[in-house]
Formats: sequence, C-alpha cells, structure tokens
Amino acid sequence: MKSTYSYNQFFITTNKDLLNLDVIERFICHDSYWGQGMNRDLIVKSIENSNLCFGLFDGNPQENSTAKQIGFARVITDFVRFAYLADVFVIKEYRGQGLSKWLIETIVSEPRLKGAAFHLTTKDAHSLYEKFGFRPIDQPENRMLRPLNMEQIYEAYKNTTDN
Repeated sequence: MKSTYSYNQFFITTNKDLLNLDVIERFICHDSYWGQGMNRDLIVKSIENSNLCFGLFDGNPQENSTAKQIGFARVITDFVRFAYLADVFVIKEYRGQGLSKWLIETIVSEPRLKGAAFHLTTKDAHSLYEKFGFRPIDQPENRMLRPLNMEQIYEAYKNTTDN
C-alpha cells in the first residue's frame, strides 16, 4: 500500500519509485553526522530492505517530474510491535517551516504503525521527537546493542555482490 499526503505545496509519499536517490545519498553520505562513509550501494540496499520509506517533496512527484525531494525518512518494522525510525532529514533550505514535524506526525500516524514501539537514535533532535511521544528508554540497563561495524558491512556486501 503506497500512501500520499499533502500540506500546502508539499507532499509526502511512501512510493519508493518516486524517491530521488541522488538527494538521499548526498544528504546521508555527505551532510549527515550519522552516514559519513556510506556509499550509494548501501543507501540503495537500506531503502530496498526498509518496510516503509517516506519521501518529502516540494511539489507533487506523482504529477510533476520537477517536484524536488527535500526530505526523507525510513522505517524498519514488523507492523505489529516494533518500528525503527532512521535516516530522517529535511534539507537545510527547507528547515524552519514545520516540515520535519509534519514528516514525523505523518510517520507515527501511519495506520499500520499505530501502537508500535518506535525506536530511534538522535544526537540533536530530542525536542522534535518528544512532541510525538518519544522519550528516553526506560531501564537502559535491560537493553543491549550490538554496535555498528561499517568494515564488516562493506565486506559482507562486497561478498554478496561478487557472486
């Protein structure tokens, strides 16, 4: 099920075919603090393997090929109890217009995600997410994390594409 939402001249779509991979790659790989060192192949693979991707556009990408992608987020979920929100951004020149709030509101209002426990990692946007019910993890001593290892990811990805 692909959904589209509108707000003034802005649109959000969950149609992965309409995403501008150049914009997403440029932001994540070069402008974000969390994706430095990623490459396009890994960005594409992460989008392909995500359950839901939300592209934010200035203009309607379904009707206008000149619509500009200005933001993005993706969700990995089982559509029942768990959802992980990742790679959320609005490009710099569009910030301050309430678009990040609208993007997060759209995501957490997605009918298939209602009630799921959302997880995310953020260095600087706590106040944004708190508006939508996010809070620090209760009893972090009961949680565990296997740290990201980009070297192993690149090696595993290289081995699967070489075959």
